[in-house]
Amino acid sequence: MAVKINVKGEVVSAYLSGDLDHHSAGMIREAIDAAIELNMPSLLVLDFSGVSFMDSSGIGLVMGRFRNLQRTGAGLHITGTSPQIYKIMKLSGIERLAKLDIGGFKVENNQ
Repeated sequence: MAVKINVKGEVVSAYLSGDLDHHSAGMIREAIDAAIELNMPSLLVLDFSGVSFMDSSGIGLVMGRFRNLQRTGAGLHITGTSPQIYKIMKLSGIERLAKLDIGGFKVENNQ
C-alpha cells in the first residue's frame, strides 16, 4: 500500500493505492495526519481509485481522519471507490459523515 499526498490551497488530497489492511493502515494514517497538521486544510480528499483491496482497517482509517477533521471544522470527501469498497463504506455509515463517490462519480452528498 502506498499513499501520495498532494496539497493545493486549502485542500489536502491523499491518493491511496494497493491493499488497505491492518499492515498498511498505520503508515497511511501517519502520512495523512502529518499533512493535515502541517497544512490545516478546509477539505481532505481520500482518493481510493488505486485501492485493490480494503478490510475494516480502511473504515477505521476514514473514521479516524473524520474525527481529526472535526476538531478543525474541515470537510472530508471520499472519491474513486470501487463498487465493493463503496458498498463497505455505505454499510458502515460513512456516507453520513462525508461526501462519498463511486468510481469518480458522486453518489451521496450529505455534508
